[in-house]
Amino acid sequence: MIPKAFDLSGRVALVTGGNRGIGLGFAQALAAAGADIAIWGTSAEKNAAAREQLAATGRRVETFVCDVGDEAAVEAAFAATLAALGRVDGCFANAGVSGRGGKSFTEMSSEEWRRVMRVNLDGAFHTFRAAARHMVERGGGGSLVGTASLAAIHGAARSEHYGATKGAMISMVRAMAVEFARHGIRANAVLPGWIETDMTANAIGNEKFAGNVLPRIPLRRWGRPQDFGGIAVYLMSDASAYHTGDSLLIDGGYSLY
Repeated sequence: MIPKAFDLSGRVALVTGGNRGIGLGFAQALAAAGADIAIWGTSAEKNAAAREQLAATGRRVETFVCDVGDEAAVEAAFAATLAALGRVDGCFANAGVSGRGGKSFTEMSSEEWRRVMRVNLDGAFHTFRAAARHMVERGGGGSLVGTASLAAIHGAARSEHYGATKGAMISMVRAMAVEFARHGIRANAVLPGWIETDMTANAIGNEKFAGNVLPRIPLRRWGRPQDFGGIAVYLMSDASAYHTGDSLLIDGGYSLY
């Protein structure tokens, strides 16, 4: 039985990039807590696979193909989400891309810089703006959650563009927390450390990298997508009704050691 404060029955959660990795971890826990789910992703096949995984929860799950870096696509997907599910109570701006090539900052192309900015920062802006408009117009509050990164607070050499987008996510969340508090809308950021996902597979699979990083994690393991279910439910539920403008670091203690 779900404690009342964490019960999400009757609520709708939107998770961008929700068809795999941390986003799917969010969605699985939110559905298990009673929420209906909207998943946005760029792959129809991965969306369908995620929907099948979530079917066991018995909740309604709708998926939409959406490139969050495309402003018009976000507006269309949000309208379709409302048409299908009626409302959005929690918006998880989780879609993101990593840097490519591992080149020095001095060799980074403008095209590579913009590629990462387009999805990680512009995409979060498009998504949060649509959700905030809806929540203000509907009334009754809501929760905005952005997936930032440990890279927002630790120097990420050769990933300045990625780190910049995640630092900006934290700043955007803090500003929204202040602006929309009067509407009962809360905004928080989640900062993952080293988590086993498709995005980190190459790094974690590198023996030298793993040998240097894993011993620095006090819990002595890589994070998993399911490690983010609890924070997702908490941030969307009444249990966090007075919690806003925060950055919640989930890294197994890596940043402490």
